[in-house]
Amino acid sequence: MAWHPGGSPGAPWPAGSPSSVSWFYLRVSFQWVVPLYTSKGRYDYQELLHNSSFCLVPRGRRLGSFRFLEALQAACIPVLLSNGWELPFSEVIDWRKAAVIGDERLLLQVPSITRSVGRDRILALRQQTQFLWDAYFSSVAKIVLTTLEIIQDRVHSHVSRNRLLWNSLPGGLYAFPQFSTDPALFPFYYAILGKSPSQQFTAVIHTVTPLQSQISPVVKLIIAVAKSKFCAQIVVLWNCDKPLPPRNKWPSTSVPLTVIEGQTKTMSSRFFPHDAILTDGILSLDEDSVLSTNEVDFAFIVWQSFPERIVGYPARSHYWDASRSRWGYTSKWTNDYSMVLTGAAFYHRYYHYVYTYYVPASLLTMVDRMANCEDILMNFLVSAVTKQPPIKVTQKKQYKETMMSQGSKSSRWADPDHFAQRQTCMNAFSRWLGFMPLVHSQMRLDPVLFRDQVSILRKKYRDIERL
Repeated sequence: MAWHPGGSPGAPWPAGSPSSVSWFYLRVSFQWVVPLYTSKGRYDYQELLHNSSFCLVPRGRRLGSFRFLEALQAACIPVLLSNGWELPFSEVIDWRKAAVIGDERLLLQVPSITRSVGRDRILALRQQTQFLWDAYFSSVAKIVLTTLEIIQDRVHSHVSRNRLLWNSLPGGLYAFPQFSTDPALFPFYYAILGKSPSQQFTAVIHTVTPLQSQISPVVKLIIAVAKSKFCAQIVVLWNCDKPLPPRNKWPSTSVPLTVIEGQTKTMSSRFFPHDAILTDGILSLDEDSVLSTNEVDFAFIVWQSFPERIVGYPARSHYWDASRSRWGYTSKWTNDYSMVLTGAAFYHRYYHYVYTYYVPASLLTMVDRMANCEDILMNFLVSAVTKQPPIKVTQKKQYKETMMSQGSKSSRWADPDHFAQRQTCMNAFSRWLGFMPLVHSQMRLDPVLFRDQVSILRKKYRDIERL
């Protein structure tokens, strides 16, 4: 049982190496840390890493070893043999969920220890190695950010993140203390904590055109949304250059109506975590969105089953443009989609904090300068956190056509530079993240008995099929 402590992958075996037969018996238990030779020739090191369940990680020239990160990256469970080694970020990471910590003085017990680990436990350990690698070790930037966040938790101990936030998807870097340190408030922990999603929502309407009359699209929208039995409040973000209209110009509603006058009047301000938003569920709306009360109710009920995702109506997609070696953006009507635009969509208020506190200022400046792409950026963020696609509800095929026919100044569909800007944004966002987070989906959720030939009285959302 010989190996090179801290040796390089290309180092030769010393004299007295184990035979091919005895080595193969050991290899099924764990992965040695040097290139291996049998009577059939040399094994490929990377192939062995990825095909092994356990990877032996003895100390190198010092307590730590670079083979530890190699094992994490390859989803191979590290078997650590370095007594006294303080593992990376052990202040917040529970390494017992991802590694087997052995005693280097009891080396001969390692094979029996690894054989005693059941299949379910092996799967859980390997999954955790991938989560930890992706969340904290996959780049120098993430290692630095993790270090800084741990220091911040030390300094501000009263708002420090607990171990559940650090050791569960999506990880501590996405668990903003500005939002909360209580896991029960994060949408992706609802299921494991047995918490029910919000029973009401706040409608946030982004407004950039003057309120001209009681038949303005935004007035009709406010009236339709306020009739929803799930609506708790309506917040209008007044980002118009014209003065704010007096209160008597706004429609009377059965729910509180709050108008916030934008101080910066930027596209990004629509995703700022305003204190006026009191519910977890947010219905994000453009002022010229056309939704019925039934559509609002149905989309909210769907969102309650998927509170960590974006749920809404207008869908778009991305694709790889091989001829230009870049990502492309399309609004073509197909079965596939990877984005649900925030002009008419539900999401959790947690994502306002992600947008405000996680995105670099340079990208926010680009979005505001273009007055475009804020909805794409929000989709990138949600998919990066969840690793899942958004959810589209019903067809809503006339969404784009309706907006174009209104001739609203806020509508950007007729702008020839619109799609070019959005493709530029997509490539900038993917370069920042280091990968393309958007996930394609073909799932669309419709109401029960939608368009079926039954009595209209039997349909809960009977108005939807008339649209």
